[in-house]
Amino acid sequence: MTLFLVGLGLGDEQDISVRGLDTVRACDHVFLDGYTSLLRTDLTRLERLYGKKVQIADRDLVEEHAERILEPAKLGKVAFLIVGDVFGATTHHDLVLRARKNKIDCRFVYNASILTAVGVCGLQLYRFGETVSLTFWTRTWKPTSWYGKLAANRRRGLHTLFLLDIRVREPSEEGLARGRKIFEPPRYMTVANAAQQLLQLWHERERVHQQFSGDVAPDTDEWPLVYDPDTMCIGIARVGQEDELVATGALRVLASADFGPPLHSLVMPGEMHAIEEECVGLLESASNLNTKTECMEHAKEQS
Repeated sequence: MTLFLVGLGLGDEQDISVRGLDTVRACDHVFLDGYTSLLRTDLTRLERLYGKKVQIADRDLVEEHAERILEPAKLGKVAFLIVGDVFGATTHHDLVLRARKNKIDCRFVYNASILTAVGVCGLQLYRFGETVSLTFWTRTWKPTSWYGKLAANRRRGLHTLFLLDIRVREPSEEGLARGRKIFEPPRYMTVANAAQQLLQLWHERERVHQQFSGDVAPDTDEWPLVYDPDTMCIGIARVGQEDELVATGALRVLASADFGPPLHSLVMPGEMHAIEEECVGLLESASNLNTKTECMEHAKEQS
């Protein structure tokens, strides 16, 4: 029969399209992608709106046991709900590929995603280069393969969108060492986490350059210095929601800025058009965020 991938948008249960809502209500089984993004509403409200039971699909279900989603789709209609747009993660392409290999018809209901909504920061979409994903570093794993993409964007004067890590139902290293599946608490990378990681990498590469003799360090493809602590960036939080926040500041400022609850994204602008410069210039300064947070917390204590 049919597997429907339905985009839910970026806000809450109200952001689904009319077509998407009709599709979900007509399906026999409904799954919600529970690990590539975050929907700021609870399952009860979704089920009340859809009139359907909704099953959370975590990473293990989608990547290791996709047959639990696909088998019902061979006999009826299955909706797979995705926060944002339907193709915001490579995992969703993989699910579609598996479905088609099983002769299951796939149909799509699209919606807004961070890849388009990032325009809220004042930068024009066609001036963005390749998107970069940042993951949490560990003691033994600090991936930097994305750096080449950032360097290429910077050389071409293009803006860079950083998608920040989401860790939901991830097995702990200690549990894996014991042969047991013990899940870590959910973690969502913040703008400050991302800025700190970028600064740490800059310091490491700056030391490499300083090791070379001469006044000018080599600017190779492997070790180009394409930003520094004073590079202006834009932090974005909870796009599409009532408490959406967009603020700008140097990396060293963003490294201590509190953007509040998830989800967060980070943008490093390239060369800006005059209109872009004007739009970005109107954004809130990230240096004010910590003061604002302290005032809000004080107000809560007083109430």
